[in-house]
Amino acid sequence: MKLFKKKVKIQYKVENVAKAIDRLKSEVGDSRVYNNIEERICYAFDATKQSSLPDVIVKPETTEHVAAAVKIANELEIPIYARGAGTGLTGGCVPIKGGMVIDIMKMNKIIEISPHDLTAVVEPCVITKHLQDEVGKHRLFYPPDPSSADSSTIGGNVAECAGGITGVKYGVTRNYILSLEVVLADGTIMKCGRRTLKSVTGYDLTRLFVGSEGTLGIFTKIGVRLIPMPKKILSVQAQFTNVDDALATGDDVINNNVLPRTLEMMDEISIKSVRDYGGLKIPEEVKAILIIDVDGQETAVLEELDTIEELCRKNNAVHLIRANTTEEREKVWAVRRSISPALYKIAPLKINEDICVPRSKIKVILDKVKKSLEGTSILMAAFGHIGDGNIHLNYMHHEDEKELVHKLVTEIFKEVVAVGGTISGEHGIGTTKQEFMRSELTPEELTVMRSLKNLFDPKGLLNPGKMFPVDDDE
Repeated sequence: MKLFKKKVKIQYKVENVAKAIDRLKSEVGDSRVYNNIEERICYAFDATKQSSLPDVIVKPETTEHVAAAVKIANELEIPIYARGAGTGLTGGCVPIKGGMVIDIMKMNKIIEISPHDLTAVVEPCVITKHLQDEVGKHRLFYPPDPSSADSSTIGGNVAECAGGITGVKYGVTRNYILSLEVVLADGTIMKCGRRTLKSVTGYDLTRLFVGSEGTLGIFTKIGVRLIPMPKKILSVQAQFTNVDDALATGDDVINNNVLPRTLEMMDEISIKSVRDYGGLKIPEEVKAILIIDVDGQETAVLEELDTIEELCRKNNAVHLIRANTTEEREKVWAVRRSISPALYKIAPLKINEDICVPRSKIKVILDKVKKSLEGTSILMAAFGHIGDGNIHLNYMHHEDEKELVHKLVTEIFKEVVAVGGTISGEHGIGTTKQEFMRSELTPEELTVMRSLKNLFDPKGLLNPGKMFPVDDDE
């Protein structure tokens, strides 16, 4: 199947940047256009610490500003990168080919919350936690809950199809996006999706854009689905002397027809990193931890939590901590939230992968990871959402161990795909995983994806050099 021609490498003319800046100042506004070196440096990287200088930054405040900027860049063939909070973990907004960064952080309004319709409409740079808090005032719930919820934006979540701790019960971002307003590569403003909770008219273009990582268009308005707020949330932290007992407990919970709100696991290295971090106290014999939330009607929640605690004891839990209040839940969850910063006690550099495998294969993969580390000095912390098979593998290393870590990651990705898993459950591909795309996707899948990219962006200007294998993006 040959649906597309191979792309040519983007080589924009330097003089076109100057022309673009003049036009941008005229059409978008002088105060919204920046090309001084200080601003360019600030927009050169994201959370991956990759770095590449853009030529110009535009800070739009309306859809029309975005459309005007994109149209100018398209006409002058200048690469375009949409950027929100810059919290991405795969290099998704890094301007690796230079060009124009469109910083949409000023587009951060909640336009409407409709409790009757169970919907909301927001601009792309509304912070996830802010939306959750605002709809919570109406006793409504926006479930996608990435660990970066207090800093990441809804637009970024949509671009990466973010997941989070509630995914086992409530799904990921794509399950809550009803409609989008999108600026296409030529500056056209397109709307897709509907306000209704159901619509099967035509192709599902909305879902096509979710997870597209800025390669198909730039979101300017987002319609989301809301659900009623659960009346009761309770938590339990179960501590074990080995990870196998913790994994067996997780399986037993779901096999006993309990679908928890969250089902999180921490391994021995994760626990070592947080022990005594910020005053957290964990007994020395503890080598694995489960944190489980249940929500719903109070009677059902209490029954489910009793069942969960019984299963934890059956699987040799040495300590159980039940949290009945918000304050107690905060303490239970403190160990999980502390992992990422605490890991730097182990080594100065971290590679954080977000593999996802069928639940039945979690132990298989963790055993293979453990075996792959034998004879090396690399320490790896595994934690994450075992309820849906999404495990974060954090390879802690020093500068001189980068090549070894890359080899280890390559090997484990092959194993993950072999058991029916995916190389990314929630972070996306960006630049950090594009070399592994062929290990998971068939040539036919990549061909169709590239054909869609070329249909929406024939000049290849939207977030170039991302997602696709490098030799597909020449």
